[in-house]
Amino acid sequence: MTRALSVDFGGKRIGVAVGETGARVATARPNIEASGTLAKDAQAIFALAAKEGADVIVVGLPTDADGETKMSRVCRKLGESIAALGARVAYIDEAFTSAEAERDMVEVGLKGSERRKRSDGEAACRILERYFDQEA
Repeated sequence: MTRALSVDFGGKRIGVAVGETGARVATARPNIEASGTLAKDAQAIFALAAKEGADVIVVGLPTDADGETKMSRVCRKLGESIAALGARVAYIDEAFTSAEAERDMVEVGLKGSERRKRSDGEAACRILERYFDQEA
């Protein structure tokens, strides 16, 4: 069984979630505030992964109809920085994960303020679920 930490990277907040491949359940963790530098963000993510006992860090790549975007290239650089610290890194297409998370939170009746607080972590859960599906 592999323990994984997923990352929904954003310029202000970094959504994170953890889970195990055997259980196939992802749980959001509190957001990491983005520092403004990929090296510092990579260190914060690496430290959290170590604390959580994660074997792999899954970085979401935002794509569009043409494939990779400027932001997905930034996310790849973040992943490379994390890997340089010694972590195993995997990448997953994160297209529509934020929209899926928002829809699900609306369906369960969360208010707008609560959805804003939880959206990044919930998107990270969707990224991790896609990783689990790929590993199955």
